[in-house]
Amino acid sequence: MFENSSEETAYHKLLILYILYKIKMDLTNSQITQVVLETEMMNYFSLQQLLSQLMESKFLKIYKDSDKEYYCLTQKGLETLESLMLKIPIDSANKVDHYIKLNKEGLLAETQVKSSFVKQSENEFIVNLRVIENQSNLIDLNLNVSSEKQANHICNNWKKNASYMYAEIIDLLIKENH
Repeated sequence: MFENSSEETAYHKLLILYILYKIKMDLTNSQITQVVLETEMMNYFSLQQLLSQLMESKFLKIYKDSDKEYYCLTQKGLETLESLMLKIPIDSANKVDHYIKLNKEGLLAETQVKSSFVKQSENEFIVNLRVIENQSNLIDLNLNVSSEKQANHICNNWKKNASYMYAEIIDLLIKENH
């Protein structure tokens, strides 16, 4: 299929950009790895090397949110993908599209509920709790608590029960007083 290894490397880099473009959300390293390995596009070690190269060449960037690092396309990465998208074989593009269609909800669910906290002073921690849907905040709640233990406990409970707690908050806020 490929004339040489540099052509294959370029193809695999395009595939990584294509995955991020088609899924329309930022992904963690483990999520990208999951997509690539489950679609059998390349091996783990090649993927890690290519992610690093895509970062160095400013096609991707990383940001941190809720103690996780997310990869996102840069403008340069998007423009490069758009100009070279036709170089991706149609069967590879279809394989990625099909995988995303079947698995996007699961990948999205991993990133929908976020919780983190920041130490303000010795006895003050700001806890941030969020639920995100379609890259919009459904709820973004900041709480001030007095210990790291409380902050950790709240974050862990939020991760386990966010949909229930979100529904309860909405019910309490729209309930009429009698």
